[in-house]
Amino acid sequence: MYPRIFGPYMDEIPSKEVRIEESKVVFEKVLIRLGTTPDQTTSVIDGFLATLASIHEMLETDITAAYDGDPAANSREEIMLSYPGFEAISIHRMAHELYNMGVPILPRMMSEIAHTMTGIDIHPGATIGPYFFIDHGTGVVIGETATLGHHVKLYQGVTIGAKSFQVNEDGSLVKGNKRHPDIGNHVVIYAGATILGGTTLIGDHCVIGGNVWLTRSVLPNRTVIAPQGVEEIDKKI
Repeated sequence: MYPRIFGPYMDEIPSKEVRIEESKVVFEKVLIRLGTTPDQTTSVIDGFLATLASIHEMLETDITAAYDGDPAANSREEIMLSYPGFEAISIHRMAHELYNMGVPILPRMMSEIAHTMTGIDIHPGATIGPYFFIDHGTGVVIGETATLGHHVKLYQGVTIGAKSFQVNEDGSLVKGNKRHPDIGNHVVIYAGATILGGTTLIGDHCVIGGNVWLTRSVLPNRTVIAPQGVEEIDKKI
């Protein structure tokens, strides 16, 4: 999607069509190794290629959010080449499409590769709106059933996770239920904040301060801050 930034120039390869056909062959081999049938493989490849334009459009909004939200950003190219948050969301937006298509294992492998590269752990099932920006990024965790609206900004160390796990009568964990919070539009969550629970909703235009621990919903247009626990002592060390 960004060949002039991340790969060979389009005019240095035989043609865009040849490049796509080569990629489809590799993609098909991966899907077959994962156990998909020939019909499923064709459907996934065609379906995924059809989403690339919309993924590119979403990533453009993410670049804009980073450029507008970080005074240290000097250019859009700088964001694409050096911002871990953009790298993580780039992989996530592709993995999320494959997750929604029911492709086994591969989306999770992609998210773990991004986790290894950036320190940002986004489950491929998480739904994230446009204009998403993670500043600094290290230590961010976003769970499978979380939803984030548009224009959401996170800082490093933010966790959007599960509060507890339901179990079946035999003691095994319940799979597939809603476990992670919903974050509204135009929400800022500062460093180290932890927001937990499948019924937790953070309303639009909220600001969640650093190191806040939240397991309840917050009405729109609210600011939540952690208790001030710092005591100033007049003593030289």
